Amino acid sequence: MSEIKKIKRLEGIAIHYTDDGKGMPLLFIHGWLMSHRVWALQAPLAAGFRVITLDLRGHGSAGAADFSYNACCADIALLCDCLSLDRVIVVGWSMGAQIALKAYPSLEKAVAGMVLVGGTPHFCSSSDFPYGVAPAEARSMMLRIKRDYNRAAGEFFSSMFSSEETGSVAMKLLADRVVSSLPSLDTAMSALNELINSDLRAHLPFISAPVMLIHGVDDKICLPGASQYMAEKIPSAAIELISAAGHAPFLANPEAFNRMLSGFVRTVHG
Repeated sequence: MSEIKKIKRLEGIAIHYTDDGKGMPLLFIHGWLMSHRVWALQAPLAAGFRVITLDLRGHGSAGAADFSYNACCADIALLCDCLSLDRVIVVGWSMGAQIALKAYPSLEKAVAGMVLVGGTPHFCSSSDFPYGVAPAEARSMMLRIKRDYNRAAGEFFSSMFSSEETGSVAMKLLADRVVSSLPSLDTAMSALNELINSDLRAHLPFISAPVMLIHGVDDKICLPGASQYMAEKIPSAAIELISAAGHAPFLANPEAFNRMLSGFVRTVHG
C-alpha cells in the first residue's frame, strides 16, 4: 500500500495524497463517497509514470473538513504547486471529473491533458441538456441518504456496474477498500449538493488542453450522452465508449483502461 503523505494548509487542514513512480505525472481525482483507494488497480502505471492520488477533503484519510468544489480546487492547486507539477495529466472520475473541469482555469498552465471518466458537466437533466438524471431522481437520492446512509450508499455502489460486471472483482474491491471508509454524512450531503447543482457547460469551450473522455455504454449514473456532449464542446477532445461497461470501467476492466490511459499520455507527451 502506498504511503499517505500530507501537505498542511494555512488553516490547519491537511491535503492527504500518495506519490509513486517517476515520469509524466498523473493526478487522479476520485468520485463521490470514495477515496484515493479506488484507484488501486491503476498502481501498475507507476512503472512508467508518476502516479499521484489524493483524498478530497472529508474523504478517506483526509478527515473532517468543510466540503465544496471551490475548496477542493484550492487544495488541488496547492498540491500541484507544492509538488512542482508543471505538466500534469489530470484524471477525474464522476464527481472528480466535475472538480477537474472546475479546477482547470486555475491550473491551465500546469495541465498537459485531462482524462474525464464517467463524467458530466451537468448531473441533472434540463430542457437544454437531456443527458442527466431527472431532478426528481436526484432529490430522491438525497432523501434516501438522509434516511439510511449506509443502505443508500450500498445501493449507489451496486448501481455503478453493468449487469455483465455484477459480482466481479471490481465490486469486491470496491466493498473491501472503499465502503469501509465512507465520509461523514455531512460531507456526503455537501458533496452531493455540489454534484447536483453544478453546471460546468460554459467551461467546456475554453479548455485548450487535449482531453480524453472515457465512458461506459451502460453507465446509469452519468449517462454516456454527457461525454458525447462534452466531445462536441471541448476543442481538442476524443471519446472512447466502452461496451458493456458501467460507471467505473477503470475498476471493471483495469488492464484495458490502463492501456487506454497510457496511450493518451504518450500521445500528449509526444
